[in-house]
Amino acid sequence: MTDTPETDGRHPADVVTTMIEACLARAATWPAWDGVPRPVDDRVYTPHKAVRRITDHLIDHLAEIEARLAGVPTIPDHWHASAITTAADLAPFTAEDLDEARSRLSRLAQLYELRLRAAGPAALDRRDGDAWSPRQIAFHLEGSLYYADALGFLR
Repeated sequence: MTDTPETDGRHPADVVTTMIEACLARAATWPAWDGVPRPVDDRVYTPHKAVRRITDHLIDHLAEIEARLAGVPTIPDHWHASAITTAADLAPFTAEDLDEARSRLSRLAQLYELRLRAAGPAALDRRDGDAWSPRQIAFHLEGSLYYADALGFLR
């Protein structure tokens, strides 16, 4: 892996749960989305695509952390990531979609909270070769706010 994430004194569980809370704060305004995808860098984003990317990123790295802590090889992900925009990504974002996103992301936040708090400092900082440690992965996940910021707070 490249670009090793910087870490600081925050607990990695706090880093992930705070990021998810920030994403959900933005998502709370997305039922106001006008249906026009937002260009950011070389991609476009919609509320559904942002939620999909945040969720996929969290699932991918949770699987990596679990495998690493269990001492087994990780399974590489094969997500299309933000390189594609699906028909489902273009659908209106309703109050029901927001409720689904809250449920999904809140449960993932709890999984990270439980897993990262249960791991001791040695496990959080253990690296396998050039791979990031679970602590570094958590700090990398903070960057998932990028997907929510692609839409930001809508009126």
